[in-house]
Amino acid sequence: MDKPRTGFAEKRRLRRTLMLVAAVVVVILATVGITKIEPAAPPVERETLWIQTVERGPMSRDVRGPGTLVPVDVRVISAPVEGRVESIPALPGAQVQPDTILLELSDPQVEQAALEAESQLRAAEADYQNLRAQLESQLLSQQAEVSSSTSLAEEARLQSEADEVLAKDGIIPEINLKRSRLRAEQSEKQKKIEGERYRQSERGNQAQLAAQRARVDQMRAMYQLRQRQLESLKVRAGIPGVLQELPMQVGQRVTPGTTLARVARPENLKAELRIPEGQARDVVRGMQASIDTRNGIVQGRVDRVAPSALEGSVIVDVVFDGPLPRGARPNLQVDGTIQLERLDDVIHVGRPAVGQAGQTVQLFRLEPDEKEAVRVPVQLGRSSVTTIEIVGGLKPGDKVILSDTSAQDGFDRIRLE
Repeated sequence: MDKPRTGFAEKRRLRRTLMLVAAVVVVILATVGITKIEPAAPPVERETLWIQTVERGPMSRDVRGPGTLVPVDVRVISAPVEGRVESIPALPGAQVQPDTILLELSDPQVEQAALEAESQLRAAEADYQNLRAQLESQLLSQQAEVSSSTSLAEEARLQSEADEVLAKDGIIPEINLKRSRLRAEQSEKQKKIEGERYRQSERGNQAQLAAQRARVDQMRAMYQLRQRQLESLKVRAGIPGVLQELPMQVGQRVTPGTTLARVARPENLKAELRIPEGQARDVVRGMQASIDTRNGIVQGRVDRVAPSALEGSVIVDVVFDGPLPRGARPNLQVDGTIQLERLDDVIHVGRPAVGQAGQTVQLFRLEPDEKEAVRVPVQLGRSSVTTIEIVGGLKPGDKVILSDTSAQDGFDRIRLE
């Protein structure tokens, strides 16, 4: 007879409970372990990265900007008077001399004014000559009066002296001597009066002639002005060089101040660079610069810095220390580099794709085996065109990735392949 087994169901339930608890514990431990595991470093092709080694030594701080060659000597010719374009003897690109006629204008009013000014000058000169002749004639008559009164006074003096001798000898009565003396005194007074009248006439004549000469000078100045206006209808180059612009057409009407032409001397050029506004604050006159003309590099120096920015750039003029290479001509596109300063002993590296001077950026530094790179904070210092100073975070000999790594922003480590 079989014995009944007791407690079997309880043991089976206990075993199932223990197995369930163990399974739950295993799942929990696995979950916790997985969360603590670091994500695998993403692979990056080494050929796609820009890697440089941090160095210590001299570093040149430069700024760079595009520009053009422009003439130093430029003459912009404006219309001095209103007129109509009659002819255009010269065309842009032509070699011109100072007296070369670029275009001819016409204005009947200017021509009429020149004729009237000439007529008024001739009339004023004729009036001056006529007045001078009249005054000279009057002065001669006055001079004759002076001569006559002088002769009479001298004759009366001699007669008085003779009567003095005769009166002493008793030959003539005393009354005759007194009359002779009286005539001599009156003649002397008349002589002085006529002399003073002559001098006053002479001064008066000079004043009248001066007034008339002033009028003649005024008419001559007006005539010369009208002649210059008439002559200015023939627009001349003014300087030797090349005619760059002449935006006029035959028959076109121009007003005073209208730009007629532009003449430049092509043998004397300067570089007009456009430096970004943020970099131009350290540029000052006299700094050394190098200009790449695509046909050679020419050294120069900063001659002028524009006081204000235009469209985010500051115009900087650079004059050259030596001759330009062949092919240099106005409006040629160039690139310019200006040296701000030279730092003798600094830690530096190439400029990264992100980050500006004085900022702290995150860069990937290669591990010693160069198979992986780890993200580190790097403090940047002074910057140049292609290099930047390292203030902290890197040391000489470190290799760092400078290219854009924004695709790996979510990782602190990458694997190089």
